[in-house]
Amino acid sequence: MSTLLISDPVFLGHAMPAGHPERPDRLRAVEEALAEPRFADLVREGAATGRIGLAELVHPAGYVEDIAGFSPQAGFAYLDGDTSMSPGSLPAVLAAMGSAERAVTAVMGGEVNNAFVAARPPGHHAERETAMGFCLFNTIAVAARIAQKQGAERVVIVDWDVHHGNGTQDIFWADRDVMFISSHEMPLYPGTGAASERGENDMIVNVPLRAGDDGAVFREAYRNAVFPRIRAHRPDLILISAGFDAHRRDPLANLRLEATDFAWATAELMALAGSLCGGRIVSLLEGGYDLEGLSTSVAAHVETLMGA
Repeated sequence: MSTLLISDPVFLGHAMPAGHPERPDRLRAVEEALAEPRFADLVREGAATGRIGLAELVHPAGYVEDIAGFSPQAGFAYLDGDTSMSPGSLPAVLAAMGSAERAVTAVMGGEVNNAFVAARPPGHHAERETAMGFCLFNTIAVAARIAQKQGAERVVIVDWDVHHGNGTQDIFWADRDVMFISSHEMPLYPGTGAASERGENDMIVNVPLRAGDDGAVFREAYRNAVFPRIRAHRPDLILISAGFDAHRRDPLANLRLEATDFAWATAELMALAGSLCGGRIVSLLEGGYDLEGLSTSVAAHVETLMGA
């Protein structure tokens, strides 16, 4: 089984103000973990060149132009109290979208079985017309639209980041073919994600968890509320918004997951993908702000993708 890993120094160029949790050290921790000998068989590529037009697959042209125009020549430009841009932010987010496109193309075309894109900034909080929660453009949503252009009639996005993927939900609220599934701590930022939020076509599946919930609760929720919906949808591709801030060490939330829980979820999704869509999975890094929790969880996730 071949797994594509995309990572690149361009993603380090997205600088944040001092003390911000979404810092370049996150990517350094991921790359150090994936440099271990057990990952020698990964198919490794640098970032693909991204085009600003990719963002227009899910965001209005005016919003895309505004974000591009907001990019500073020096220092920081603040979109809100948590979300800002540095001179390296626009190149990073363009490369993230280009890398998502490359990963989808490689998986849909059969070059590799699955892929993990270690990019930043994250994207799942970016709504159609609003940047928020450290996110500028919604990369996972872009990946879904690219997949559809490449022949995937039905797509499932599974978001296990500890924060609700409100942006992805906003983008696909009225969609009939893209199913969005989010497990997340609630109440917690951004305040959305109740189980009653189901979309216009019942294609939104929210699985709220409570502070203190551990891996046993997480696994039971996935068995009962997530996997049956994926089977029923019969996707041609499974996308993962792979945030690792549900780890027990993470400073921004209160769930109690371990790296082994992410490995379990990955294996279960791989089994579903194997029976439904030829094993096709593309995973994109989202959150995860404790470096040890992030690195061990990414390692468990990617090692499982490799079939080890």
